[in-house]
Amino acid sequence: MFITVNGLQLFYEQTGTGQPLLLVHGNGEDHTIFDEAVEYLKESYTCYAIDSRNHGKSESSSELHYEQMADDVVAFLEALDLRHVIYYGFSDGGIIGLYVAAKSERITEMIISGTNLTPDGVKPGLKYLIKAMTVFSRDPKLRLMLDEPHIDVKMLHGIKARTLVLAGEKDAVREEETLQIGANIPGAVIRILPGESHGSYIVHKTTVAELIDAFIKGGKE
Repeated sequence: MFITVNGLQLFYEQTGTGQPLLLVHGNGEDHTIFDEAVEYLKESYTCYAIDSRNHGKSESSSELHYEQMADDVVAFLEALDLRHVIYYGFSDGGIIGLYVAAKSERITEMIISGTNLTPDGVKPGLKYLIKAMTVFSRDPKLRLMLDEPHIDVKMLHGIKARTLVLAGEKDAVREEETLQIGANIPGAVIRILPGESHGSYIVHKTTVAELIDAFIKGGKE
């Protein structure tokens, strides 16, 4: 399905019944990375798997910024009048989630994976790889990762959503960055997953769905 927000058409799939659960993918991906997770989650939640602008089937803009993408999500929630929303974001989706949760009280629970606060929050190897790729491509998605985000931890202090911060033991994001995020969101839980990399437990996997489900249902016991 398509919806127009901020003058742009965004694509999303809606599946299942129950509390709304929004899933937002990482850089260069689309909603289909969550196909297996949605199959697991659809019995308990209404899953909204969205393509961010400049990704998948959604329209593109000439410039691309994380806060701009977060504004798209806020507008999406408002257009569908979704409340008491669970937000799950992977990598860039996690960055977007931090902005969204700081802007909108429609998000009541948030789970983020492999999320950084600044471009230096990723490990040097990945940063060098992205720089090399920009030599051959002018894709704004690559430039986005080099130039942004720049999130002040003070912004995190205002997040009211019950939050789980996830990362793999072998994540592309520095562990200090993950710990800093968790330490600055009031009441956040941090889990570093043994043996996992940046997306090994997420992309086309049900593992992330099990983690989401356990966190949400654990908070309701």
